[in-house]
Amino acid sequence: MTREAPLTVAVIGAGIVGLCAALEVQRAGHRVVIVEPDEPGGRQAASYGNGTWINPAAILPISLPGLWRRVPGFLLDPTGPFVIRWRDLPRLAGWLLRFVAAGRNWALVGACARGRYLLCKDTVDEHLAYAREAGVPGLIRRDGLMYVYRGRDEFLAERRVWDMRRDFGVRFSEIEAGELRRLQPELSTEYGFGARLDDAGQITDPGAYCGALARLLVARGARRVIARATGFDIAAGRLRAVRTDGGPVACDRAVIAAGIGSALLACAAGDAVPLISERGYHVVIPDPGLDIATGLMPSDGQMGVVSTPQGLRLAGQVELADVSAPPDWRRAEILLGYARKMFPGRAARFDAKPVDRWLGHRPSTPDGLPCIGPASATPDIVHCFGHAHTGLTQAPASGRLVAALVAGDVPPFDPSPFSATRFAR
Repeated sequence: MTREAPLTVAVIGAGIVGLCAALEVQRAGHRVVIVEPDEPGGRQAASYGNGTWINPAAILPISLPGLWRRVPGFLLDPTGPFVIRWRDLPRLAGWLLRFVAAGRNWALVGACARGRYLLCKDTVDEHLAYAREAGVPGLIRRDGLMYVYRGRDEFLAERRVWDMRRDFGVRFSEIEAGELRRLQPELSTEYGFGARLDDAGQITDPGAYCGALARLLVARGARRVIARATGFDIAAGRLRAVRTDGGPVACDRAVIAAGIGSALLACAAGDAVPLISERGYHVVIPDPGLDIATGLMPSDGQMGVVSTPQGLRLAGQVELADVSAPPDWRRAEILLGYARKMFPGRAARFDAKPVDRWLGHRPSTPDGLPCIGPASATPDIVHCFGHAHTGLTQAPASGRLVAALVAGDVPPFDPSPFSATRFAR
C-alpha cells in the first residue's frame, strides 16, 4: 500500500538494528525520528563490541538436540564458552526451559533455520550497499570467515550442522592442514583443519559503522531525539506519541529496536516477551603484530577472532546473568588465554600493552528468532529486537521487513515466524 502523505516514524534505538530499520523506513519516503539517549554505536551498545562478523551461515540457533545434557556443565564450569551464573538461575529458569525445548529435535531446529536464513542470506551485499551510501566502504571486508578445528574429526562431529548450512545454499570450503598453514601462518599447529565460509565477511569497526549510518540518516533529514523511551501514548488503538524522559515524541508509527531495553517497551505495547541478556565480552589487543584477513572461530573457544583498526579483537562466548550483575572479568582473561594459545609466537607481544575489555548485553529470545512484527496493543508499533549475537548479520533484512510492516506494504518475506505473539501461545 502506497501512501500519498509520509508517516512520521519514531525508531527507538540507534544500534545496528534500529539504524538499518530507520534507513529502510526513510528510503520508503517517511519521516524518521531516532529516539536514543546515547551516541549511536557507542560503548554502551551491543553493536559496538560484537565479533564484527556478517555471516550468511548464521542460520543455526544455539539450542540444538542434546543440549540439555550440558546444562549442568554450564553451571559448574565458570571458564567454559557457555556459562550460567548460579545466583541468577531462579530468574533464568523459565527462559532456560523454553531455550532447551526450542532445540529438542532437528525438525524444530530446521524450522528456526528457515526463518534465520531469510534474515542472513544477503547480509554482506546489503551492508556493503549501506557502507557505500555512508561513504565508508572500507569498513567492509569480504575475505570469508573460518571455523578452525584441532582435526577433521571435530569437524565431522558437527557434520549435521554443516550439512544443514549446505542445504540452504551456504558455500563453504574444507581446508586441510597444509592449506590452513598457508592461509594462517601465525596460527598454532594445534589447529589442523578449517571450514571457511566463502561468502561471509566482517565490518571491521562496528562502532564507527553505526556512527556513519546515523550521520547518513541525519543528512537525509532524520531527526535525533536524545532521550530514553519509557512508553507510549495510545488512544482508541492508535499511537499518538512515544513517551520519553524528555517529553512526548509525536509520531504515527514507532519501531521498538532498543536492544535489551526492548522487553519493557514491548510489554507497554501489549506483548510479554521472554528477553534476557546473552552477555558477551571482548578484549582488544593493541598492536598485535599480525593481521588476520579471514576472521577465525576456534572450536574449543567459540569466539570470533578478528583484526580491527584498534587491534586484534576476541569477542563472544555466552554468559547468562542478570543485566545488573557486575562484569566477571575472568571472561576477558579466558579470551586472552585463547589469543596466546592460537598465536603462540605473538604471546609475549600480546602481554606487552594493556588490553581493552568490554561487556555488552545481547538481547536474546529462547527460540533463536528475533521479534519482528506489529504489537498487540496497536499495529502502529512494530517490534524489531531480540537478535542475540547475530544482530549485525540480521539487521538489513530486519530493516526491510520493518519498513514494509510500518507502511502496510507487502512484506519481502513471511513475518509470521517472528511474531511476538508466539510467546503467548
